[in-house]
This record gives sequence, C-alpha cells and structure tokens, in this order.
Amino acid sequence: MGPEDSINVLGTELIVCGMDPVTGFFRDGHCNTCAADQGSHTVCAVMTAEFLAFSKYVGNDLSTPRPEFNFAGLNPGDSWCLCAARFLQAHDEGCAPKVSLEATHQRALDIVSLDVLRENAV
Repeated sequence: MGPEDSINVLGTELIVCGMDPVTGFFRDGHCNTCAADQGSHTVCAVMTAEFLAFSKYVGNDLSTPRPEFNFAGLNPGDSWCLCAARFLQAHDEGCAPKVSLEATHQRALDIVSLDVLRENAV
C-alpha cells in the first residue's frame, strides 16, 4: 500500500521533514501516510529536550538508540514525523515541539486543528 497524496496542511506539496535521521512511516523523509499507518505519523516536529523527556515519560522513548531497529535515537533539533495524537497530547500538556507546517501531512488535520499546528509552527 503506497502513500496517499503528498499534500501538507497548507494545501501545497508536502516537503521533506527529515533525512538525518530518515523519518516517516515509509522511511522516505516525508510525513506521508496510508490506511496502514494507524498512528497517523503525519506531524513534522522539531524535537526539543522537553518533548523528548515527555515522550519517554508517557512510554514512547524516542531518544534511546535502538540499533536492532536501525534507530540511533533522536536529539533536540532533529525533525521527526510524530503521531498526530501524541503531538496533540504534548500540546495539551504544554510541551509540544515546534512544527514544520509545510512538511506536516494534511491528514494530521483529522486529529489536530490547523490553529493548534500554527500556534506551534517553526
């Protein structure tokens, strides 16, 4: 199953979120999605120490390297395609990372309002 149309939340072409490390449900650097992406990895977020600590606290450790999954771990400043619901949870808790609107897939709007995304825009 391939990705849906690569359109961002602004209605234009989805740009690359991150290539170092390579992110995205399809590991193509884009926050593309499809029906198989149950987590909706559609929000292109720039990691902060505060968000990484929050994510680890709620059970999704993104900072610890996992070589068995070819995952070096994320650091502050890295861009990563986050699950839209996790982003919204972090926003509600006051520790949302910054967002690249141009690299955030339009399907994120199924979960997060454009106003909230704009409020956290890079």
